[in-house]
Amino acid sequence: MSPVSRREADVRRILDGSQPSVPPDLCTEAVRRGGRMLRRRRAARRLVWLLLLAAAVAFVVWMSVARPWVEPPSETTPPLTGW
Repeated sequence: MSPVSRREADVRRILDGSQPSVPPDLCTEAVRRGGRMLRRRRAARRLVWLLLLAAAVAFVVWMSVARPWVEPPSETTPPLTGW
C-alpha cells in the first residue's frame, strides 16, 4: 500500500466513523468571545489614532514655538555700538 492510499484510507475511516458531539453552548461562547475580540480591536485602533493625533498636535505646537526653520542669530560678530 502506497503512502498516499494509506492516508486516503485513514481519512475515509475517520470520516465514516461516528462524529464527535458538539457542546450545546459552543455557538454562544464563540459569539461572546468574538464580540469581546472586536471590542478590544476597536479600542486599540481608537487608542492608536488618539496617540497619532496627540503626536501631530505636539509636533505642530513645537514647530510654532521653536520655529526651527528660522536661522539663529549670529553670535560670532560683536555688536557695533559706540562708533
